[in-house]
Amino acid sequence: MWAFLVLLGAAAVSAYPHNLAFDGHKVFRVILQNEGQVEIINSLASKMQVDFWQPDYVTLVKPKMQVDFRVEADKVFEVEYLLKENKVEYRVLINNLKTALDAQFDSKARSTSHSYEKYNTWEKIAAWTEDITAQNPDLVSRSVIGETYEGRPMYLLKLGKSGTNKKAIFMDCGFHAREWISPAFCQWFVKEAVETYGKDNVMTRLLNNLDFYVLPVLNIDGYIYTWTNDRMWRKTRSKNSGSFCIGTDPNRNFDAGWCSMGASGRPCDSTYCGSAPESEKETKALADFIREHLSTIKAYLTIHSYSQLLLFPYSYTYKYPENYEELNSIASAAAKQLATLYNTKYTYGPGATTIYPAAGGSDDWAYDQGIKYSFTFELRDTGYYGFLLPESQIKPTCEETLLAVKYIANYVLDHLY
Repeated sequence: MWAFLVLLGAAAVSAYPHNLAFDGHKVFRVILQNEGQVEIINSLASKMQVDFWQPDYVTLVKPKMQVDFRVEADKVFEVEYLLKENKVEYRVLINNLKTALDAQFDSKARSTSHSYEKYNTWEKIAAWTEDITAQNPDLVSRSVIGETYEGRPMYLLKLGKSGTNKKAIFMDCGFHAREWISPAFCQWFVKEAVETYGKDNVMTRLLNNLDFYVLPVLNIDGYIYTWTNDRMWRKTRSKNSGSFCIGTDPNRNFDAGWCSMGASGRPCDSTYCGSAPESEKETKALADFIREHLSTIKAYLTIHSYSQLLLFPYSYTYKYPENYEELNSIASAAAKQLATLYNTKYTYGPGATTIYPAAGGSDDWAYDQGIKYSFTFELRDTGYYGFLLPESQIKPTCEETLLAVKYIANYVLDHLY
């Protein structure tokens, strides 16, 4: 069914039933001048369903902050009236979410098979993990590190030439279901590794001397749900006892300041921290794997979107990490590398001070496990498309991000510990 629609091109995708649910939804950006205006947003969120895109939870909203949020069609008039009435500076980022959803599929390449320049369904990604492994037996192997709440295998790819005592870098994508550009990057990275090995000096050196563990999608159940039911879904799909609300935010579910600042203890919230650290099968599988390989994993990279940020610990506290100067200089240099291709500007720094506090994140957890090179990427864009980055931007986004990832990996290789 989906393949058939894709063949028909972007116009047909609007017939994809769950897109219609977003007809007339708007995404607003407000700049809040003072506490009074923050209160306006708080009262809005208490009266109606507001989907916060940036920051990802209402309690994080502060004066002088840029806030992006989505409201349903029947609430748009009321929201606009309230903002105008209270002289809140705003603009409409996305006038009709359904149109923006349809416009994601704007890439020229239309095919029913897996494509690196298109968003792929989980079925295609799973098949691709098998194919890329079979085609590159000297460089790639595949394992299963666990299964999701709904029972799907979590595939992990290991890239690198076989060798003894090799150190490794762990990279994951697809924590938050709606951040489609994230899994697209993990697939792109694997493609570049196998295609440029033996041709590109940096990649060849990296794969000869390091292993890369790549988890293409962590939150597989949620990712599938964004294709079949709700494109804006963020969390896992686990049931919460005593609540009708589904899912936990996997990036608030790690034992790093768990459920403190910037995480919610309420199952209906988008930043719900779960019933306990690693309550989610997906986060536990990832944490178990990293714990088992702590002696070899020297860097941890997690790929999210959107905002064009390169973050490092901490997010659960305002205190700086021990090697702050080093992490800051790596991030600075990586952001410069990234900008060399398309002049895309990235902001970098510790999570809590650079964007907002968020407890229970995988990057802070990995750092506290002793992995001293731990980074979070927030890929394109800065909000014009938000989570609905068009397919035509997959290639440039991945190309530039690859430069930053290679820079970090090369640094790690030169500074093994």
